[in-house]
Amino acid sequence: MNNIKLFATDLDGTFLKDDRTISNKNMEALRLLGEKNIIRAVATGRNLRKVKEVLNEHVPFDYVVFSSGAGVFDWNLKKHIHSQNIEKESAQKLMQYFVEKKLSFHAFYPTPENHNHWYFRGKEYCEEFERYFSFNNAFASELNSRNLPATELCQFLIIIPEDGKKFDAMKSEIEAVCSEIRVVRTSSPITAGFIWIEIFHKTVSKGNGVNEICKLHEIDQKETVGIGNDYNDFDLLDFTGHSFITNNAPSEIKDMYESAPTNENDAFAFITQHLVK
Repeated sequence: MNNIKLFATDLDGTFLKDDRTISNKNMEALRLLGEKNIIRAVATGRNLRKVKEVLNEHVPFDYVVFSSGAGVFDWNLKKHIHSQNIEKESAQKLMQYFVEKKLSFHAFYPTPENHNHWYFRGKEYCEEFERYFSFNNAFASELNSRNLPATELCQFLIIIPEDGKKFDAMKSEIEAVCSEIRVVRTSSPITAGFIWIEIFHKTVSKGNGVNEICKLHEIDQKETVGIGNDYNDFDLLDFTGHSFITNNAPSEIKDMYESAPTNENDAFAFITQHLVK
């Protein structure tokens, strides 16, 4: 890995330890990358508010690609530099579809205020839906299904018990509702055994978010490194020139990219040592 100019990392299950703290080795790795003038980027499914819950302003990243690429934030200048939301007409079409299907879902405000959201409880009870709601109810408003919001939206979230075939079927059905969106699978960061179905504008991805940073600094893809641990990191790892997946990734995807240690064993610092010799 010669002439690397950007290193992008997922947060949960990758850069952060299981208790959401940062190891001393990973903090030192960030510092060493900075000394080498290598841009340090986060690429996470967390919204910006949730990023700031685990990263204080003194953690030396340069950019944050948040909400899976729906927004990009300059961490040093404290400035939003990119946003991509689902357009109003498509957002309303999707809300109407989910209501008619009686699916429980969350619908998130446009970036960068997408920590706020509406929620709708459908026919089937889902304990993980309620668990997510209990953690985020300070920012939640109940959706009025007879008067749907007329606004762009950052994304939707639907939660189902872990079932790959059911996810594949729902992905096809949802993407058929309108051509503007894409559906992403994520392992629940709250409870094992659930799939989070995340719906974004079709151009939103961690890879496209990192590409916005590359364009800003005239960096070629082959000059980038990426590391992740889950299904929603594929877009990042398919974009970066050198891509690694942690050993705590789901077993069925661990062989798709070059292997790195687990997040508990400082995977980020392990890769960094090859860049700062």
